[in-house]
Amino acid sequence: MEDLPPEALDRVAAYFQALSEPTRLQLLNRLRTGEHNVGELAQACGCTSANVSRHLAVLMQQGLVEREGRGTAVYYRIADDSVYALCDLVCGNIARQLERGAGGREVFLRAAAPRPARR
Repeated sequence: MEDLPPEALDRVAAYFQALSEPTRLQLLNRLRTGEHNVGELAQACGCTSANVSRHLAVLMQQGLVEREGRGTAVYYRIADDSVYALCDLVCGNIARQLERGAGGREVFLRAAAPRPARR
């Protein structure tokens, strides 16, 4: 981050802000398996299609996902695979911290488990 102008730091902050929402992380994780449409993602994440669409718009704005229309359906896929290296690095670090602390890995696994549906 050395010598980055304030505008670049703003973009970096916006990128991390896009990754700071659990539902968006869940969507990115679902897209690891390949492209999906909004309905598939909504069902898998337990969210409404409108909510998933809003989250996907944020991820698209940061260049993390891209969309492709096919007939009446729109499919989303990962645009930048490097996000997985970043997420895996952070998740690995958190898992190690939890293993050293109270509760260990089980706490991390419970925290990473799918959440009840948000409406």
